[in-house]
Order: sequence, then C-alpha cells, then structure tokens
Amino acid sequence: MSDTYRKDFSTQAKEEAMPDSSKSTMDRVKESITNTTDRAAAGLQSDHHKGNAQEAFDKTRREKDHQEDHSESLLDKTKHALGVDKH
Repeated sequence: MSDTYRKDFSTQAKEEAMPDSSKSTMDRVKESITNTTDRAAAGLQSDHHKGNAQEAFDKTRREKDHQEDHSESLLDKTKHALGVDKH
C-alpha cells in the first residue's frame, strides 16, 4: 500500500519488471511522468509522516539516486545524453 498521492507499489513493481524495449512510447512517457510526480510527492512529505513501507522505499530510492549521480562524471553524463559514448 502506498501513501496518498503516491504511485502504488504494485504498479511500480510491474513497471520495473517489464523491460523498456517491451513498452510502447506512450507507456514510457506515462511512466516517466508518473515517476516524476511520485518523486515530487516523496520530496514534499517528510519521512516521519510516511508509512513505514513508503519511508523505507523512499530512503532506498534516494540512496540509489545518490549513488547513480556520483558514479558518472559530468563529461560522462554529457556523452551519454548525446549518445557519443556508444561504440
């Protein structure tokens, strides 16, 4: 169960389980929008006002995001965005 205004856990699990290559462009766009909305809702609500499961999920996601943000240099991120890092 998720908190109010948050993406349901079962929906998130289904989206993660299905590879992007199997999704339509519309599904990927919708998923991107709902992920952004969910992250915004997570940021607006303090952890002590969340349910235990939602708090744990958000902390795990923040840690993952933090690690991903620091694993690539700015140059690597730019190359990736432009597609120049492909061989």
